[in-house]
Amino acid sequence: MITIAAMGQEPKTGPQAAPSSMADWRAMVAPYQHPDVRRSLWQVVTTLAPLAIAFVLMYLSLAWSYWLTLVLMVPTAGLLVRTFIIMHDCAHGSFVPSRRINDLLGYLTGVITLTPFHEWQHEHAIHHATAGDLDRRGHGDINTLTVREYRALSFWGRLGYRLYRNPAVLLGFGPIYLILGQRWPGRQTRRGSPQFVSVWITNLGIIAGIVLFGWLIGLKALALIYAPTIYLAGIAGVWLFYVQHQFDEAYWQPHPRWDYVKAAIAGCSYLKMPRILQWFTGNIGLHHVHHLAPRIPNYRLQRAHDENPIFHDVPVITLSRITPLLFLALWDETQGRMVGFRELRAN
Repeated sequence: MITIAAMGQEPKTGPQAAPSSMADWRAMVAPYQHPDVRRSLWQVVTTLAPLAIAFVLMYLSLAWSYWLTLVLMVPTAGLLVRTFIIMHDCAHGSFVPSRRINDLLGYLTGVITLTPFHEWQHEHAIHHATAGDLDRRGHGDINTLTVREYRALSFWGRLGYRLYRNPAVLLGFGPIYLILGQRWPGRQTRRGSPQFVSVWITNLGIIAGIVLFGWLIGLKALALIYAPTIYLAGIAGVWLFYVQHQFDEAYWQPHPRWDYVKAAIAGCSYLKMPRILQWFTGNIGLHHVHHLAPRIPNYRLQRAHDENPIFHDVPVITLSRITPLLFLALWDETQGRMVGFRELRAN
């Protein structure tokens, strides 16, 4: 299978029996789980160097027109998303073989994206272990209620949930909430733990960056450049996470019936995007492959998908489908799918 891809031939597309055990699944994805140090380092260079250049161009554009600055903000935000994907892979230990280098690079990219590495790593690991489990919600996911739970709420509870699930709130205030919320350790974070320490190390790194670049270019210029860029990148991040887990045929089950493989294959979408957007987002649209095997580096997700037809029979989301998905808000236990508030009123 690997030889065929290496020769540039078309991947196999014939029937493929689903692996019957976790051992079989692990064997299937094992060939893709080894990071290539040269490719990883090249990805760092081709992400952080253009990011630095983009910020310099944004700074220079301030002397011409802030509208030009805002235009340059778009690709710069894309590079911030790609930087976050590098941190994401480091959190899974999949970017380079060395745990120490993964951690160091994770902290660096975490400061750039305002994300405390170990705290985020911990929450994200729980997310992978509980995605689609109705009895273990609340870790690194968008709060999702069932129809029964929603109907049991008070008037104010329903209003609060409707506001929370409003696309304008999720996309408009979600990034701000994440940026500010990650400045303090979580309530369940033990004092002195790696997660606790990572929050304050990241905060110190952010303060050092503000002092350094404030001295070099001025605090006003720094704010005009970085603030809208990280905000736009945050919107893109929330949007990506939403459509990869919130869609009509999503997978949700009570814990006794929950299955890790089904939660990955059926509960995560395959977001098909143009090649340039796939590059900026580090192939994270292949979310079904990533959730099944998070140790696969982002640059091998496409190959793993193409060479294993079992990954082809998954929920596919295209850009044209995205807008209606933003209005799905509840898991309907009777229908086994996500529904919106309008559909709930119609019933």
